[in-house]
Amino acid sequence: MSITLKDVEHVANLARLELTEQEKEQFTGQLNAILKYAEKLNSLDTDGVEPTSHVLPITNVMREDITRESLPIEKVLLNAPDEEDGQIKVPAVLE
Repeated sequence: MSITLKDVEHVANLARLELTEQEKEQFTGQLNAILKYAEKLNSLDTDGVEPTSHVLPITNVMREDITRESLPIEKVLLNAPDEEDGQIKVPAVLE
């Protein structure tokens, strides 16, 4: 598999990048070099190798989920910049 100049132009268009002809040629060569280097992985014998997501055994350490009462609304609203009808009022983000 190789990257063509047309592929680079397509990706640049998607990313809204304006590339010069020299940059397009440069990126085409660089991306092809990366793919060629990655193809070396296909020559490795991976039979019997168990797939892993991490090299080291990692486990999440989480605290026990304990149910407790939440803060009273009056106390929460003390920290709000503005309040209306018992709710935190924020500036509109859509018109």
